[in-house]
Amino acid sequence: MAKSIEERIAKVEREIQRLKDQSNGSKDKSNWISDISGSFKDDEEFDEVLRLGREERQADRNGVKE
Repeated sequence: MAKSIEERIAKVEREIQRLKDQSNGSKDKSNWISDISGSFKDDEEFDEVLRLGREERQADRNGVKE
């Protein structure tokens, strides 16, 4: 049985909406830093990682090797 034009249009509209919803989930990846900015706020373990990284960089600048 042939579908009515209304049914066919409704199907196309649903598919367009599905594609729009799908494309909204794929954000611009070039600005990823703003997506994660602040995500480690008040995280003690991350603060420790930063501290250790600073120490390592400082030791490299001073020519100290462990």
